[in-house]
Amino acid sequence: MNASTFDGEPRRAPVAAPHPTHKFKLLLRREFWEHKGGFFWAPIIAGGISVVLALMALLVAEVGARKALAAGKLHGDSFQINGLDFSHVTARMSADDLQQWSNAVDASMLVSSLWPYIVLGFVVFFYCLGALYDERKDRSVLFWKSLPLSDRDTVLSKAASALLVAPVIATVAAVLTMFAFGLVVTLVMPMHGLNPFKMYWGAGNPLEVAGTLVAAIPVYAVWALPTVGWLMLCSAWARTKPFLWAVMIPVFAGIFVAWFDVMNVFSLDTGWFWTNVVARALTSVFPGMWMTAQNIHIDGPESFSALSQVQSMYSVFATPQMWIGAAAGIAMIFAAIRLRRWRDDN
Repeated sequence: MNASTFDGEPRRAPVAAPHPTHKFKLLLRREFWEHKGGFFWAPIIAGGISVVLALMALLVAEVGARKALAAGKLHGDSFQINGLDFSHVTARMSADDLQQWSNAVDASMLVSSLWPYIVLGFVVFFYCLGALYDERKDRSVLFWKSLPLSDRDTVLSKAASALLVAPVIATVAAVLTMFAFGLVVTLVMPMHGLNPFKMYWGAGNPLEVAGTLVAAIPVYAVWALPTVGWLMLCSAWARTKPFLWAVMIPVFAGIFVAWFDVMNVFSLDTGWFWTNVVARALTSVFPGMWMTAQNIHIDGPESFSALSQVQSMYSVFATPQMWIGAAAGIAMIFAAIRLRRWRDDN
């Protein structure tokens, strides 16, 4: 039987308060739907454009090479006149040549996935810059503060969207772009007597490259903390033009330090301040910037092969730049939470 009150009305069961994790999930969903264009569509469109441009470049190169053959401008052992057939060239490749070819294929796979990541850097930069400023500008902050949502959860959901949600979506788009580029190469190689399953998919390591992109998400999340924290702090603090404040303060600080040789007091040069303070505050949201702490220089396909090793990439966690920047980013995110709680533009 259903429980009832003395006046005969059915008694309603008490409604349990929503779990904090459920609130946080709803906040993440809110951020995704409000910024779906930047988080979801921008990396996908960027990847699609890169594949189309690659296809157009291959078609232009194909037409140009055939015109040069017809005009007699190409000759020698590298080409076969009846159709640009490279099969006899690959048949004579030594073990070292095959290794270099494998490195080159891995490098091409990694490069083909870069466009969604380039877009990711700009999306996260401007998202964090407007995350707390825009809601004050359009007064929607009054509505959100009227709900049972804490400033802590709101700011942390925005930080998590920038550090985890956006990179995960961009990584999926990058992997899809990489395989779409591979499909284009698969269609072009047989036209020149090459077996794509042997010379591209077999020579390269697409699953390993894709795994490297996925494994880079935690590295990105920790490395990007200082920029995300700084931009969100400016977004919570600036009354107007947060972009100018976010850029001018670090740049003018660098000029001031260089002008008065402040770093000489600490036995450091001015370049250290520009690299570890100014650049970390403004460019850490762009994937791959952690290589500056590892002193990795890209000088050939072999360098890309080293980048594909997760152990090499994760060595950045052993550098002080990673953890000092992360601590500074967390402190600035905490300051942004306090500012959102007490900020009143009236």
